[in-house]
Amino acid sequence: MSYPTTNAAPAVLVLEDGTRYVGRAYGSLGQTLGEIVFATGMTGYQETLTDPSYAGQIVLMTAPHIGNTGANDEDMESSRIWVSGFVVREPARVPSNFRSQRTLDADLESNGVVGISGIDTRAITRHIRSLGAMRSGIFSGDRYDISESEQLELVRGGASMRGRNLSDEVSTVEPYSLPATGERIGSVAVLDLGVKTSTLTYLAERGFEVFVLPQSVTAEHVLSLNPSALFFSNGPGDPAASDAHVTLLQEVLRAGVPYFGICFGNQLLGRALGFSTYKLPFGHRGINQPVLDKATGRVEITSQNHGFAVDMPIEGISESTTGFGRVEVSHYSLNDQVVEGIRCLDIPAFSVQYHPESAAGPHDANYLFDRFRDVVVAHVAAGAGDAK
Repeated sequence: MSYPTTNAAPAVLVLEDGTRYVGRAYGSLGQTLGEIVFATGMTGYQETLTDPSYAGQIVLMTAPHIGNTGANDEDMESSRIWVSGFVVREPARVPSNFRSQRTLDADLESNGVVGISGIDTRAITRHIRSLGAMRSGIFSGDRYDISESEQLELVRGGASMRGRNLSDEVSTVEPYSLPATGERIGSVAVLDLGVKTSTLTYLAERGFEVFVLPQSVTAEHVLSLNPSALFFSNGPGDPAASDAHVTLLQEVLRAGVPYFGICFGNQLLGRALGFSTYKLPFGHRGINQPVLDKATGRVEITSQNHGFAVDMPIEGISESTTGFGRVEVSHYSLNDQVVEGIRCLDIPAFSVQYHPESAAGPHDANYLFDRFRDVVVAHVAAGAGDAK
């Protein structure tokens, strides 16, 4: 097993405003571009790296030591690492955990992820908090030696996350299914916009037969499966660039199918109901985000990863402009009052902006899978009663 060394090759992180941070190469050598964002979790780096929602982004970890527990096959949230780049202050030289199968550095290298270490990550975090998430690039190896002006030009020529649709890059190509665990209560069609393995596991554990579908499917295809419910997963990109998914959701909702969405699925429900979305200055990322459940007054500590949010009033009842009746905000962020959940009052549909599966992090929101199960059971029972 090879370990990262303190005498690694030099590397530089370049931000689009011209700020530069020189450190040491970590993972693969080369060049990578992406929007730089920070994640505040002190644990769960492997789950973060393999979360498809981070596609197109260079992730900076605010915790100073990363890699202490190594990497393993069990904690993968998908089949590969999705981040465009990885920024840490001090990588662990020797992992120490009985579950460790390899070093994090080896995982980054085998996945071709260009990273940087040995820089002041908290200073960069403060910089991003002040000026907002921005395009960036990491350069090491022979790309470290190109001129500063050329590196900055490459960064500024990179793709912005605003207006970007990444669903086709992270979604499954072929549909597949998972059997229900225990007593089967029905089936759920899952639109894979970047779904995580733990989400599918929790749905199956609630008695759902899970049909995972590519993001390119039509409403007709979804309805042909006669699902008991529809689920939209988390995923990367700008919800304003996902018109086809909004149309699909509207058609399935009009057919009376219960719906649950998380993260990207929350933003798409907002759009389907007629509300707009907007880009946050630096987003919510990490496993310590406080959210208020308005119905109970309970504060949940949640896992989040999103750079966009739904624009709707957090107090009072709103009317869907697309014909779905009354809607209210069910949860909101205690840090900045961003919408964190939507509940429809006239149709069986709800969503949250955070990640209730939270494989590495708080479990405060795991009850939402039970709530979804209860909604579907009640809907199926009501349908059976109407048929009599």
